[in-house]
Amino acid sequence: MPVAVALILPVQAAPLADSQIPQQIILWYRNYDSPAIQALLDLALTKTPEYGSYTLKRSPEMNQGRALRELANNNSRAVQVANVAASPEREDDLLAVTIPIDGGLLGYRVCVTTRDMLPRFKGITRLADVRERHIRFGQGRHWPDTRILEANGLDVVTHPGFETLFDMLEGGRFECFARGVSEVYYDLALRRDENLVIEPNLLFTYTMPNYFFVGRQDIGLAVRIQLGLERAIADGSFAEFMNTYYTQPIEALNLSGRHVFHLGNPWLPGGMQGVGKDVLQNTKVRVHLGEEPGARPSPND
Repeated sequence: MPVAVALILPVQAAPLADSQIPQQIILWYRNYDSPAIQALLDLALTKTPEYGSYTLKRSPEMNQGRALRELANNNSRAVQVANVAASPEREDDLLAVTIPIDGGLLGYRVCVTTRDMLPRFKGITRLADVRERHIRFGQGRHWPDTRILEANGLDVVTHPGFETLFDMLEGGRFECFARGVSEVYYDLALRRDENLVIEPNLLFTYTMPNYFFVGRQDIGLAVRIQLGLERAIADGSFAEFMNTYYTQPIEALNLSGRHVFHLGNPWLPGGMQGVGKDVLQNTKVRVHLGEEPGARPSPND
């Protein structure tokens, strides 16, 4: 069962604030390279000065599956924190800080495609149209949303390498690289490929919270991050973070003007409760996308 980490930290586990040695925290390289994710972790750590000073370090480059294995093995020399989508298995194997770091926006997906493939999407208004046109979705082999898409009757092509998926898209191996609205512009800015475009009319949504994870022995770090995020929510700086990094993509993507397909997540993690659920629901209200998707796959309508 997932552990509510904020309730299990012994009082003596907190570091002394006057420690002269900064705590080194190794963040998974893809998160470290993301301005938004690094900024939020830095915000949480800054809100907890009683735990002492710290420095953030970039992990060696590794795919998501390996990063999670290193966390599960408590290999703190490789990586100590990773922000990834939640799943029951991940919450069992690791300690999850159960506050969705982007308010749940990772579960709002648009299609990155190529200019040549854009006509394949024209006129799609139903999920059945997506299936009938054999639109294939590219996803990471270790990503929880791979099986969410499959459970909803969609064709999925996988690969463990994130960068390789872009090459596969351009090679015609699939038509839609489904990216979260909180990350898609950052992805394309890194890629710098004018042939890659965002499909303008479709939006796929499913409940999939996005958490910071640490190894099970790193309880103090988990609690520090959760405490810092809760303080940021309470004093309004979390909302400022959301506005700084995510308001512009939400507006630019015209989410409320798209055909919305709510997909079920049969593997909804049990940790989506409390303040994290409130943040997620508030985000959904703000972007006007209707009711929270259910936990069952969408019907073929």
